Amino acid sequence: MVVVKVGEFMENEKVYRMSFSKVYPLLVAKAQRKGRTRAEVDEVISWLTGYTKEELPSLIEKEISYGDFFRKAPHLNDNRVLITGVVCGVRVEEIGEPLMREIRYLDKLVDELAKGRAMEKIFRK
Repeated sequence: MVVVKVGEFMENEKVYRMSFSKVYPLLVAKAQRKGRTRAEVDEVISWLTGYTKEELPSLIEKEISYGDFFRKAPHLNDNRVLITGVVCGVRVEEIGEPLMREIRYLDKLVDELAKGRAMEKIFRK
């Protein structure tokens, strides 16, 4: 049983309702500030979610919610459970709410990308 506090639930819902088209440029900007590319961010997103790089622009255009972006992901990578560490002061592997954990996995991968980590390590190969 997952216990979620009322305030935490409201915050989670706020994140889930955000438009992926608003979040995506923030992820790209974070990586680009550290010398990484949009193509690398797209590769990370594709690895995690199963969306192709060609599908991403249409998802941005449709203004799909961030929650639905993950709920409707074609294939969440089985190796995503190997993603560990801290994002926003919380250990991703300890996040009880499954959808929020998926979102934080992506945050963590983009953090690793921005820190210069090799793609092979990001992809847990």
